Amino acid sequence: MQDAFSRRAALKTIVLLAWPTVLEQVLMTAVNYVDSAMVGRISAHATAAIGATSTVNWLIGSSLSALSIGFLAYISREIGAERPENARRAAAQATLVTLVVGAAFTVLTLSLSGAIPRWMRAGEDIREDASRYFFIIYTPMLFRAASIIYGTCLRAAGDTRTPLRVNILVNAVNIVFNYLLIYPTRRLNLLGASLMMPGAGLGVTGAAIATALSFAVGGLGMTAAVMRHRLLSPRGLSIRPNGEILRPCLRVALPCALQRFGTSFGYVAFASMINGLGTVATAAHSIANTAESAFYIPGFGMQTAAATLSGNCYGARDRGRMRRLTRMLIALEVALMLLSGAALMLGAERLMGVFTRDAEVIALGARVLRMVAVSEPVYGVAIILEGIFQGVGDTKSAFFFNILGMWGVRILGTWVALNRFGGGLTAAWGCMIAHNALLGALLTARYLRGRWNPLNREASNAL
Repeated sequence: MQDAFSRRAALKTIVLLAWPTVLEQVLMTAVNYVDSAMVGRISAHATAAIGATSTVNWLIGSSLSALSIGFLAYISREIGAERPENARRAAAQATLVTLVVGAAFTVLTLSLSGAIPRWMRAGEDIREDASRYFFIIYTPMLFRAASIIYGTCLRAAGDTRTPLRVNILVNAVNIVFNYLLIYPTRRLNLLGASLMMPGAGLGVTGAAIATALSFAVGGLGMTAAVMRHRLLSPRGLSIRPNGEILRPCLRVALPCALQRFGTSFGYVAFASMINGLGTVATAAHSIANTAESAFYIPGFGMQTAAATLSGNCYGARDRGRMRRLTRMLIALEVALMLLSGAALMLGAERLMGVFTRDAEVIALGARVLRMVAVSEPVYGVAIILEGIFQGVGDTKSAFFFNILGMWGVRILGTWVALNRFGGGLTAAWGCMIAHNALLGALLTARYLRGRWNPLNREASNAL
């Protein structure tokens, strides 16, 4: 009876923490969906211009997210140990990191905006549009850093609803300005009535401006939420560097940042090889990646909940609760990813059709989406285990496993497939699937051995 109650309590805790995060991931993914779908109605050229630098966008976004993982682990642990004042001090240090990293990334991204499409081997016909798009969306880089880092702090404190509300506003801003800026003034038929819709007709540039405005709104919203939060508000605290907080945060964040940088740079190399296959392959790869990202939402939404809950259990020194929660998180993740994989398999062509009317792009994109749908549950396990490990500060193992899979399987395998055997996009995605499968297997083996959990080590030492 007690076990049944514990399972029900664990499930309730997971659902209450995870559902806003999952919905927030839906909304964050929707920004990319909306841009790709709206621009895709113009031409494959416009789609390729946005997609040419998408992996660099992931590199930057994932690097910022990785830095924030250190604060997630620290804040969730301190709240679990009922030391809220330390959580506030960590939020003050997060403010310092946001300012420093946001300014540094602004200078870096804007100065390299002209060179990145060339480095990505984008076609001559799309380089100018791709460069302009990249420059505009990174103009509000400081706001984007605030959105990512402060959003993670809020989730670490168990507040997943505020980031959800902020991202609803972000999506509304993005959609409204996309309609106003991408298309020219045109006449629309709405419920039998004809009306004139004003528009700037800026195409790819209009999509970039809308995205930049939405990033600014997101950063301002997350900042305001943290400043008002009862557990996190850093108002009145110094933002001077505090080694007592920054050192443990950086011990967790740096391996995670190196992992994200190494794997994201691998995505850049991967996309660069695919860009060399031509505009159709570039457009199909870009759209398929965007479409596929929606089906990882259950995984990445649950990952944040997993990191927060494992950190809370670690702070409270509750080994039994840690065991119940992690097992349930894994079971839920597998079930969700089985469902999302089946949906992706059945709806691949329709999904591609949302973003483009080019029949050749749709056919190629649908083929690789069906391939990757089979690996969804395995990759889902890898995602949730990374979150569990992050919550207790074990980020080194994920770093080694990700680098091995990315560069030893995906990149090397793709290079061999394309340059030695004349393969195409399907061969490249086959190497990507092999990478995901290896990552899932390695992380599962570490989880089963139990060495990731510091509470297990403490119990062994006590004996």
